[in-house]
Amino acid sequence: MSSYQAPVRDMLFTMKEVAGLEGICAQPGFEETTPDLVEAVLEEASRFATGVLDPLNWPGDQQGARWNNGVVTAADGFKEAYAAFCETGWNGMPASPEFGGQGLPTLVSTAVLEMWKSSNMAFSLCQMLTLGAIEALVHHGSPALQQRFLPKMVSGQWTGTMNLTEPQAGSDLSAIRTRAVPEGDHYRISGTKIFITWGEHDMAENIVHLVLARLPDAPPGVKGISLFVCPKFLVNDDGSLGERNDLVCASIEHKMGIHASPTAVMSFGDGPGAIGYLVGEPHKGLGYMFTMMNYARLNVGLEGVAISERAYQRARAYAIDRVQGTVVLADATQRDGHVVTGRGNACHAIHSILGCQAACAGGDPPQRARAAPEIAAPPA
Repeated sequence: MSSYQAPVRDMLFTMKEVAGLEGICAQPGFEETTPDLVEAVLEEASRFATGVLDPLNWPGDQQGARWNNGVVTAADGFKEAYAAFCETGWNGMPASPEFGGQGLPTLVSTAVLEMWKSSNMAFSLCQMLTLGAIEALVHHGSPALQQRFLPKMVSGQWTGTMNLTEPQAGSDLSAIRTRAVPEGDHYRISGTKIFITWGEHDMAENIVHLVLARLPDAPPGVKGISLFVCPKFLVNDDGSLGERNDLVCASIEHKMGIHASPTAVMSFGDGPGAIGYLVGEPHKGLGYMFTMMNYARLNVGLEGVAISERAYQRARAYAIDRVQGTVVLADATQRDGHVVTGRGNACHAIHSILGCQAACAGGDPPQRARAAPEIAAPPA
């Protein structure tokens, strides 16, 4: 097991010297985001990642999320960590202030999201899917849907999911069969979706599913797909939670490295049909869902950066701590604070030889003369 330390210094350097942080902070809407504030945000995020999320990473993966008769229980410590995560405002940090978010620049929020992914990938996936669902509703949802769902999704009281794939369809969304039948101001959804990240859990009060389905008069192929909001618990007009919707988690998958992230098989409409609400216009759901899908794609790329950072830290720690070779000289010398063993002297000699060869390959006679003695000279 390794310990993660957020590379705050490297992040700040890149943001200031490469990405132009001061110029971004000067853009309209970001006037209150100063470089000093950004540094404070990164430092606080680093402490949460290292002190709260990182210690749950290994034991969470060993224990995993647990399914029992449609109920999924998060790994030990995850529910408490998620409550602290939301109470301190981290969940809604990238979201618009209109719905309770902090509205920080993407440059800043991306660095923070990297910390969550490096310290605990399984935990971070819950927020990632929620933020993607928020993006889709901000861009394509009606004002009524936005007011009903977004404030509590931004706060983290409710989480979000993306329901695309079906058992018979795989990545071919033109083959999906989930149905949506009109009924008054809503629709009845029936069908099965697979690979739904954080599709069921006990960390939040409600789960807001974004579901692709077909209307009865839908044309074939991807041009007949519509998008629906289908909450785990129905929401009353006053914002309180109502009765349980007709949807259930049939099982969860077990994915290497993210066992603590419940990847669910979701069954909609085993009874009268799950109640869902149309997003945007009929038959344009795939285009709307691409807003969420593209957000997820960007974050999957960020996951690669995050895991690479975690792997580098672990490899570096191993290389520093690993004892190898034996002391060749009784009075073994030290170089840069490290005892130089036989292997260390050998490495130094190899570097000298390679440097000499490089010089001799392209240098003039004086350069070759200066480089040649390095082969025979003992290491300094």
